Amino acid sequence: MNDLNKLIALAINEDIGHGDITTDAIIPSNQSGVAYLIAKMDFILAGVNIAQLVFEKLDTTVEFKPYFQDGSHVQASDKIAQCKGPLRSLLKGERLALNFMQRLSGIATMTHDYVQCLASDRVKIVDTRKTTPGWRSLEKYAVKIGGGHNHRMGLFDGILIKDNHIAVCGSIQQAIKLARQNNHHLVKVEIEVDHLTQIPDALEAGADIILLDNMSIEQIKQAVQIINGKAIIEVSGGVQKEHIHALSQTGIDIISIGALTHSAKAVDISMEITTIP
Repeated sequence: MNDLNKLIALAINEDIGHGDITTDAIIPSNQSGVAYLIAKMDFILAGVNIAQLVFEKLDTTVEFKPYFQDGSHVQASDKIAQCKGPLRSLLKGERLALNFMQRLSGIATMTHDYVQCLASDRVKIVDTRKTTPGWRSLEKYAVKIGGGHNHRMGLFDGILIKDNHIAVCGSIQQAIKLARQNNHHLVKVEIEVDHLTQIPDALEAGADIILLDNMSIEQIKQAVQIINGKAIIEVSGGVQKEHIHALSQTGIDIISIGALTHSAKAVDISMEITTIP
């Protein structure tokens, strides 16, 4: 929550700075109104609670009443929430609140669309570290709202040995050995492979998870047979929505998709204001 408060404060300072010179010049300080956040398309809602925090940070007198909760499937023309209070505060918070909701709802919606393509509930769709700097916890939250799962939060909470690590260490077995020696026994070790010939070394070294990077469906099927239940299998690299159904039928466990956070399209939400006589 502390990080979120800092992010909201940063956004307010970035957008409003020393004041909204348009609103302050045009709108009387004592004029109140009601605003509605309105969906302009169908989507999975995420971030309505953050929109509320934005208005609370700007003006504690603003009354925010959500009509939907995060995870709801809203439709075009639905009123998502009502904001009531000083018009100056409503106008100053409009773009900030919408930025958070539109971005996060876009991620939740894209994730939901991908999850719907799975052929098996056993297979999980997860995110990656390809997130907007400073927004990682929010974007990963939106992935969960959309029905997906989170991969490691950062470099600090999960071992993932990639090709550059292997190149520096000299071999897969040496990289896994060092990873185990220098971390406590509760941490699982995942290793990325891009060739089928690397899998036996990864299994012999005791990898808990094997990430198949940029492999074809046929290569993945072969990899599943080689691994034969000895490690969790993750697939990653250029995964598109149309690939999900077939991938989830190959016997893998996890599909990681960077596009969920780096390429999701923001949804369309507007704010409409009415004044109170």
